[in-house]
Amino acid sequence: MAEAPYQKIAGDGLWYNNVALVQILGLCPLLAVTSTAVNGIGLGLATMLVLLGSSVTVSLIRHLVRPEIRIPVYVVIIASFVTAVELSIRAWFHDLYLVLGIFIPLIVTNCAILGRAEAFASKNSVPRAALDALTMGFGFLVVLFILGAMREMIGFGTLFAQANLMFGEAFSWMTITLFEDYRGFLIAILPPGAFIGLGLLIAVKNIIDARLERRRKQAIARVPAELPGQA
Repeated sequence: MAEAPYQKIAGDGLWYNNVALVQILGLCPLLAVTSTAVNGIGLGLATMLVLLGSSVTVSLIRHLVRPEIRIPVYVVIIASFVTAVELSIRAWFHDLYLVLGIFIPLIVTNCAILGRAEAFASKNSVPRAALDALTMGFGFLVVLFILGAMREMIGFGTLFAQANLMFGEAFSWMTITLFEDYRGFLIAILPPGAFIGLGLLIAVKNIIDARLERRRKQAIARVPAELPGQA
């Protein structure tokens, strides 16, 4: 079976097959943690690291694992990387670890990670598996960040609040207060606000895709008329 070209792998991960906006996977952390932009970035980076490590490992051992036991092996690999990431965050970003809480170990249950291991990494070379993991993880991170930023701005009137949890006290200046004496919009930081925000992001993506497809069809329709020698 021919391996997918790198450009297609990157395009699928970042846009056309985005984990959150197309596959609609990983909704539990996506909706629960994104009350602020910093929380979204933190969990997004953790997920991307686990996805990268597990996909590369699965690709390396893809010819050694028997089909009958592949899923348990993949789960053990993913759990190992989740544990390593969790302990690292707990050691170096302890305050952020307290905020993210149970959602870090729950990365093990993220269907997107096991899905990429089974559907892609186990069938492709290490470079392609690594690129797929990076782009899928980064696409997921971007959605986490945008949704977190939207909810934080509407709910709290700030952006990058508690940036020191991830970047250190030297980056406390990153916190931006958009509205002085802002009383907040409660629904934005509650679960319904997360669902509404995600729905809006999916709608925007679908509108963009529809316009791109319409332009592509218009360009194809113009080609015959522009060819020389046509009657």
